[in-house]
Amino acid sequence: MKVPFVIGRVVFGGFFLNSGINHLRHREAMKPYVEAKGLPAPELMVTLSAVPLLVGGTSLILGVKPRWGALAVLGFLAGVSPIMHDFWKAENPQQRQQSMIDFLKNMALAGASLALMSVEQPEMKAPRKAKVPRLSQSDLVNAVRDVTREIAA
Repeated sequence: MKVPFVIGRVVFGGFFLNSGINHLRHREAMKPYVEAKGLPAPELMVTLSAVPLLVGGTSLILGVKPRWGALAVLGFLAGVSPIMHDFWKAENPQQRQQSMIDFLKNMALAGASLALMSVEQPEMKAPRKAKVPRLSQSDLVNAVRDVTREIAA
């Protein structure tokens, strides 16, 4: 696997892992924004939204089932973006502009998730068992005798 690809995947995953951590750390601060969108149980919604971010980001960083990680991120972006960044409903021009920027950023990230899902990635395999040559009893006795003679000499 190429180094730039791995670095890119780690940076991409790190963005989402960081976002998931911030969703949990700043639940209270995010709660009013979720309330303003009319969603039920805002603190629970913020907490639940952290799950695909944490799982997807970690998966992408570690390279463990990265397609599933990219799918988790894509699911988050597709589900959250039209609700939380509904710029077409905003009446205030600054709010409309900011929501449109956030929405389009999320669509670009969704596109990157789709692209990452389409890349052939080698699956992590369990390490192979080492083959240890079998020695007969006489081979072992001879080997010990030879080592003993070397030491004595």
